[in-house]
Amino acid sequence: MAEVVKWVQSTKDYVNELKLEMRRVTWPNRKQVEGTTAVVILSVFAFAAYFAVVDSLLAKGIKGILGAFTK
Repeated sequence: MAEVVKWVQSTKDYVNELKLEMRRVTWPNRKQVEGTTAVVILSVFAFAAYFAVVDSLLAKGIKGILGAFTK
């Protein structure tokens, strides 16, 4: 029973410390969130386009090499 009481108390302590730490966090404002979100979305599309081009070039190259060996 003492272990259960100890576990409950340590859980309460953890939650209280968590609340205290969350009050110390500096949260970004809306403008910062919108800016970083836009950067992330643009980066994702840029990398997707880059990988699509590289994938198509590699696929054509491999098809060409395999085609040369099968003739």
